[in-house]
Amino acid sequence: MHIAVVGGTGVAGRAVVNESLNRGHEVTVQARRPNDRIPAAARFASVDVVTGAGLTQALSGVDGLIECGNAAGQRQGQLDAYFRTGSANLTAAARDAGVARMVLLSIVGIDKVPMKYYRAKLGQEEVLRNADVPCSVVRATQFHQFALQMLARMKLGPVSVIPALRTQPVATTIVARTLVDALEAQDPPGISMIGGPQEEYLPDLCRRLRAIIGGPRVIRLPLLGAAGRAIREGGLLLPDGPTGGPGFDDWLASLQD
Repeated sequence: MHIAVVGGTGVAGRAVVNESLNRGHEVTVQARRPNDRIPAAARFASVDVVTGAGLTQALSGVDGLIECGNAAGQRQGQLDAYFRTGSANLTAAARDAGVARMVLLSIVGIDKVPMKYYRAKLGQEEVLRNADVPCSVVRATQFHQFALQMLARMKLGPVSVIPALRTQPVATTIVARTLVDALEAQDPPGISMIGGPQEEYLPDLCRRLRAIIGGPRVIRLPLLGAAGRAIREGGLLLPDGPTGGPGFDDWLASLQD
């Protein structure tokens, strides 16, 4: 199978590219810009889903598509541009190119936690699931790397102000396996969910990570309002309990190898 991985240079996308190659698939990485982490065995195609630039040519000959991309910013206009306009462009190009099926990487809890980013992701799910090309949705909990991203993103001088999230971090290798499984399935799922082996608390994850890599001191940021209440009630956790795979401490240990 020839698989296109949209957002194949990102954290999840790179894992999907490697999983697909390991299964013997032909892979094209599709992103705005290449980076040095694209495997030599994969092709690269420069695309911009928001404008549609490069999509038609890049999807020529592709059998299946896995969407792992993300918006370029967090403002409402940027989110809507990628998740709604970009998804409409992507599905139209996939239809015209004869792509047989698609899989979207999404997020556990976006239908429960009223946050701007999650509302935009729900909009993306709606666009892709109503497209002419059949699309499965895999909702995942936050990745192990989320703590590393938050330490950097939430840095204010000598501290990092980390939201008080209940989370269930999952390995990107497990997510990638699930996404490729969904693409290969004879009877592909509609919406499925996957998460890590246990519940964690994001400020604690960041402190454990900081003990290994250094960085600013971690300060807990309470979450208020309806979104905060939904998160405290477990909105970002799997409703049916853990899935499995390596835990956060296993990932920490891998950083020291």
